[in-house]
Amino acid sequence: MKIAIVHDELMRRGGAEQVVLCFHKAFPEATIYTMAYQPEATYPEFKNCAIKISWYNKIISSEKLMKALFFPVGVLAMKQLDVTGYDVVLMSSTYCAKYVKISPQTIVINYCHTPFRLAWYPESYAEFLNAKGLKKIAYNFVIAMLKKIDFKAAQRTNYFITNAKEVGLRIKDKYQFKGEVPVIKPSAAIENFYVSKTIKDYFLVVCRLEYYKKVDLVIAAFNELGLPLIVVGKGSKEQELKAMAKSNITFKQGLSATELSTLYAECKGLVFPQEEDYGITPLEAAASGRPVIAFGKGGVWETMIPYKEDESRATALFFDEQTPESLISAINKFNTLNFDPIFIRKHAELFRSEVFINQIKKFVNSKVI
Repeated sequence: MKIAIVHDELMRRGGAEQVVLCFHKAFPEATIYTMAYQPEATYPEFKNCAIKISWYNKIISSEKLMKALFFPVGVLAMKQLDVTGYDVVLMSSTYCAKYVKISPQTIVINYCHTPFRLAWYPESYAEFLNAKGLKKIAYNFVIAMLKKIDFKAAQRTNYFITNAKEVGLRIKDKYQFKGEVPVIKPSAAIENFYVSKTIKDYFLVVCRLEYYKKVDLVIAAFNELGLPLIVVGKGSKEQELKAMAKSNITFKQGLSATELSTLYAECKGLVFPQEEDYGITPLEAAASGRPVIAFGKGGVWETMIPYKEDESRATALFFDEQTPESLISAINKFNTLNFDPIFIRKHAELFRSEVFINQIKKFVNSKVI
């Protein structure tokens, strides 16, 4: 079986990129095809993979520029990326992986993290919500075009897989897919994290600093509480968030794996304010034996055990509204609870990479043989 792996782009460190690394462990001889790749911006393990990149990589120097030129230049580059001649193409896709050039007889298996957010859920972006006049007209035109392009490309998929039941429903809705969409839950790199006896007096946020991640509400809450908070990440909202943060809030980025694992292991808890399709960082916190304070919608129901009456058998405390007031109430409650680090770590063990890799191998092989 000749197999290729396709991913949108390798310009960051996130859950989708961890999925691609697992794909490569499942099929180590496979070449990875992608729109853009910057080795220092993503996981170092990719340096050991065979990677083929579109010509778009030559004209962009940052994630910001990559996004700015994506329509129409990036779309065109991805459509011209030649992934023909394979028996199977295994995709990790949020947006453009499905645009590549593929042979008609190739079996296409698309692990869809969510339908293209900008095309189908533009309200997730502050830039769209705040646009007015001609800018709004331009956004609506681009979104209408992206919907057509994205829908057409999705029709080449033979089999969809996804990370959560809710995302499976979105796939069936937006792409009018008639088949089943099985859930194979992504893993976390459990082996990279550890439980520490030393717990320090800070809370932690680890995510991209984008509008839909809702880091602003965390900063507003901690501005009022005055408690120490460390925010790890970068993104388009970085300067805006730093400007609103008081002196009890520290920002970090570009950390090594060791530095990040130490921050996880020694934090009081991870704050997860966004609604995610899945979300890897709560599992990374759990692998460190640390509980999560999470907005109680979306993927956290797939990965966490919420506190009800017994915190020794829970991994997270959920809050109900994406407001500073709701989060403050949750933090005050959290500070009265004693979670069990060993129980939390054992729960994280259920999401080891080997489990996910074996499930992916089994699924792909079942569609070829």
